[in-house]
Amino acid sequence: MIKKFIISGMLCLIATSVNAQKKALSLNLQPKEDTTVSPIVKEKVEEYAAKINGIIQEEKKQMESELKFLQEKNLDKAEFDKQKAQIADQYSQKIDTRIEALGFDLDQVIQKQVRYSLLNSDVTSNEEMKQNLMKKFRPTKSFDGYFSYGIMTLTNDRPDNDLDRNLGYANNLEFGLKFNYQFSRTSPWGLISGIGFSWRTVRPDNNMVFAKQDSDVILSKYDGNLDKAKLRTGYIMVPLGFQYNFSKLKNAGMDIQYRPYSEGFRIGANAYGGIRMSTNNIIKSDSQSIRDRSNYQVSPFVYGAQFTVSYDNISLFVKKDFSNFFKDGYFENDKALVFGLALGW
Repeated sequence: MIKKFIISGMLCLIATSVNAQKKALSLNLQPKEDTTVSPIVKEKVEEYAAKINGIIQEEKKQMESELKFLQEKNLDKAEFDKQKAQIADQYSQKIDTRIEALGFDLDQVIQKQVRYSLLNSDVTSNEEMKQNLMKKFRPTKSFDGYFSYGIMTLTNDRPDNDLDRNLGYANNLEFGLKFNYQFSRTSPWGLISGIGFSWRTVRPDNNMVFAKQDSDVILSKYDGNLDKAKLRTGYIMVPLGFQYNFSKLKNAGMDIQYRPYSEGFRIGANAYGGIRMSTNNIIKSDSQSIRDRSNYQVSPFVYGAQFTVSYDNISLFVKKDFSNFFKDGYFENDKALVFGLALGW
C-alpha cells in the first residue's frame, strides 16, 4: 500500500512537471528544461504506470463480465450486494498480486531520483556520483560584477592649504569585475583581484573653482552665481588581496565537504593600484558651462589599501590612498580616504 502512495506521488509530480512545461511553452518560445524529475525515473514510472493500467483494465473487463452474469441471477438486493463485494475483493487481491509480480524496485528508483536532485544528471554508480559531486562543489573561481559608492575626504597632517580650507563634498564611484579564487574546497581563505573603473570627484566650497594660472593649478574665487564646480578624475583600478570566509563547512554527501566562499559573513584586505584615464574640470553657472580636460596635476598613478566587511552581496569598505591626490607638490600631502558601500551580482 505504501508503494502505491509513493508511486501515486511520483505520478502527480510528473504530471505537475509536464503541466509546468506546457505553461512555460505558452509564455516562452524556448522553455527551460524540466529538471524536477530524472528522465530515467520518469521513464520507469511511466512504464510501470502503463503496466498497472493494463492490468487494471484486463481485470476490470473480467469483473464486469462476472457482475453481468450475477445480475442475470435475479438475486435480492442484499444477496446481490454481498456477492458483488466478494467479487470486487477477489479482483482487488488479484490486481495487487499481479502488480507485486511486476517486481518494481521502488528503492532503486528513489535512489536514482535523489541522485538526480543532487546533481541534475543521471548517474549509474557511486563512483560517478562522487566525481560529479566533486565537480559541482569544487573550489570557487569566479568573476562577479560589483558597483560601489563612497564618501571621500582628503587627509592631511597639516590642513593648511587652499583645498583643505575650501573642500566641499567629494565622492568615489566605481564599478567592475571582482575575481574570487578559493584556495581549496574547504578553505576559508581565498585570493581576491579583478579590475574596476573609478571616478573620483572633488567639489570645492565657498564659491571656489579649480583654475589654471600659467601651468599652476589653484583654487580661484568665481565671480558670479556658481551652480556646479567639480574636478572629476577617472582611474583604471586593480586590487590584489585576501579574503576570509566565516561560513561553516557543508556536507555534499559521499564524504565530500565544501565551504561556500562568496556567501555569508566575510572580511577582506587588499592593496590596490590605479592608472589615470582622464581629468575633467566642470564649471557651470548662469552665464557659462565649461568642461576642461587639460592637465590639472592630478596624480597619474594611485596606490593604497582597502579593508572590506561583507555579507552575501553587500559590502562595507574603507580605502586609504598612500599616494598624494595631486602631484608635484600641488595641494601637498592631500591623500584620499573613502568610506563606502558596494553591491555585488
